Amino acid sequence: MKKYLPRYTDQELRESLEYMGAVVITGPKWCGKTTTAKQQCNSLIELQHPVNGKSYLKLADTNPLELLKGEKPLLIDEWQMAPELWDAVRYLVDESDEEGAYVLTGSTTVDESKIKHSGAGRIKRIVMRPMSLYESGESTGEISLMDLFDDENLNIDGLKSNLSITDLIFAACRGGWPESLNKKTRKQQLSIVSDYIDIICNSDVSEVDGVKRNPQRVKAILKSYARNISTLATKKTLMKDIRTEYEDISLPTYNSYLNALERLYVIQNIPAWSPNIRSANTIRKSYKKEFIDPSIAVASLNLTPEKLLKDFETFGFIFENLCIRDLLVYSSSLNGDILYYNDDSGLEADCIIYLSDGRYALIEFKLGNREIDKGAENLLKLKKLIKKSVENKKIDLEEPSFLAVITGGEMAYTRADGVKVIPIGCLK
Repeated sequence: MKKYLPRYTDQELRESLEYMGAVVITGPKWCGKTTTAKQQCNSLIELQHPVNGKSYLKLADTNPLELLKGEKPLLIDEWQMAPELWDAVRYLVDESDEEGAYVLTGSTTVDESKIKHSGAGRIKRIVMRPMSLYESGESTGEISLMDLFDDENLNIDGLKSNLSITDLIFAACRGGWPESLNKKTRKQQLSIVSDYIDIICNSDVSEVDGVKRNPQRVKAILKSYARNISTLATKKTLMKDIRTEYEDISLPTYNSYLNALERLYVIQNIPAWSPNIRSANTIRKSYKKEFIDPSIAVASLNLTPEKLLKDFETFGFIFENLCIRDLLVYSSSLNGDILYYNDDSGLEADCIIYLSDGRYALIEFKLGNREIDKGAENLLKLKKLIKKSVENKKIDLEEPSFLAVITGGEMAYTRADGVKVIPIGCLK
């Protein structure tokens, strides 16, 4: 029997069921949504069940209230196959005024036109991502993101990561797919993401909205995105790249493909942080290109751990995607947003963690120790600029809770200038 590895979503789901009538868990295929939901549900309806699935879908269409009978919490898996269930769940939650009655899981966003009511105040939405390094048991978790925000004097000196650079490269290539951890060999573990991409390209990308799409073009778009991972590459740049293989692809077609990949939670773009600390026209506001998991970029480029060991420049971009994935997981329990800052003067911060209570942190990602000084310098310049803008009353903003350079190295410590150096293999 496969061992269940605890997820951050466990606590978020448990707390949500205590005060909400229903919870919907969305996220990419194979990230563990159904398995996690099963831990807290007492009955299950699988709309993709090989025997009962067709009957369930017919009943959902003719009498959804009958289908939703069962011991609570009731789990409806892949609910997007019968969008009418959303309004039925909302109705039953209103009628019974019962907490923790339903959990819905799905691997795509749903066409809002098929839903009459938003579910606001009735249905809580949770986004689940592939496993972080802490969830997969590879990070020690000795440095908590919450503690970094709560304790400005937190002592991290001397804490060590157990992950070598070789370990990190393999973790990025394998990805955070729970099923990969159950495979016996490294080759089997690495094959999971290739299977994932094949299914996305050959079927899911067309089934998401019923529009037939060319699998080879989908792979070309994924490859182009992967070549520009962790950058601010423009749509024009990506289109030029793709047209080296498909000259006839139009902008509307490209947008359609991209929209499908976003709805399938394959792409995870990071928005810009735009505080008024410089004139508005100097702050870059495009999205930073990332995937929901770095392994998608690796597989799309046909890379291997062995190839990346010889190409640290490419792995630097993939490493940033891995860090973004983990910080998105760790910050979800803090109601945090992940942003970035970049202006045309060259000043940047790879990541801003912005909490709902207004606290925030400035972060740079540096794979090796030689780049730490440069990352710390960027963060200190940005902090100084923020302080100056606050003093000049341009913005109403507190100083950052902490500055950190997250690395692929071994040792954690606080520099003399106050910037914390944190191995990704120590975070939780």
